[in-house]
Amino acid sequence: MTARAADRARYDRATAHLDAPLAVVDLEAFDANADDLVRRAGGKPVRVASKSVRCRPLLERVLARPGFAGIMSFTLAESLWLARGGFDDVLCAYPSADRSAFAELCADPKLAAAVTVMVDDPAQLRLIEAARGEGRETVRVCLELDTSLRLLGGRIRVGARRSPLHAPEQVAEMARAVAGRPGFRLVGVMAYEGHVAGVGDAVAGKPLKSRAVRLMQAAARRELADRRAGAGRGGGPPPPPAASWRTGGRLRSGRCARSPRTWSSSTAAARGACSTRWRRRRSPRWPRDRGCSLRGSSTTTRPSGPARPPCSPSRWCGGRAWAR
Repeated sequence: MTARAADRARYDRATAHLDAPLAVVDLEAFDANADDLVRRAGGKPVRVASKSVRCRPLLERVLARPGFAGIMSFTLAESLWLARGGFDDVLCAYPSADRSAFAELCADPKLAAAVTVMVDDPAQLRLIEAARGEGRETVRVCLELDTSLRLLGGRIRVGARRSPLHAPEQVAEMARAVAGRPGFRLVGVMAYEGHVAGVGDAVAGKPLKSRAVRLMQAAARRELADRRAGAGRGGGPPPPPAASWRTGGRLRSGRCARSPRTWSSSTAAARGACSTRWRRRRSPRWPRDRGCSLRGSSTTTRPSGPARPPCSPSRWCGGRAWAR
């Protein structure tokens, strides 16, 4: 019997008296995966995606471990629920149109200090202002940089359409729009390159496709490195090489001077850190993950999202795009 089959048999025996659907989490495997994420992060804090860990005790468990900081949530209502439950650093992963949640956020100092909202269009700022009501708390804002790769003048696009902010100049313009409005504070920028982190580049039995994926991902990384550096400079020209770019005895070429101390869980998680991918097909290069069996449901999850919470104006929040 393989180790995977032995695990499944053990989980089935432990839950034989329970009715499906249910989820089983092997805490030993959960903790081992968390340790591996911290190791891969290389000293950068890891933000946990709550839409991939739908259990508050597990969120509390992993955030109590060294190397983890903050949550990336799925909706604004969930963000408020987590903040009311004691989590003090929650980033809402997507722009929201939940007016009642915005009204609650703007009226509660504790919630306003704990929750950061995602914005990628000035219209969203106007919606928040209209929903604010009597609330006067400052709203923490994170911008999202679109990481998709555009080829042939934009006629070909590789990657998700996550944000209209693609060019560095667009990010800078949006940042000025946030800074110019009272009641808002820009605290970070997020970027998620799903076409790099979420696409396997070693497809079994398809060497040509695997080669094409690797070429695409290499081109995407190069293009994004230049664009994210431009966004960090506010859309300005690249600075000349200078001693100030030297850190730890090595030149940090290709990064902006305000390169963050953050890292995202997505890359490492996609390579084995998630303990709830029982039926998910994996690329051969991903290590086999163990730890959770889902019974009565085909639902599977995978951690993803930005890393360090946008905790101060001097740091960027965001995904791997800012950390590589």
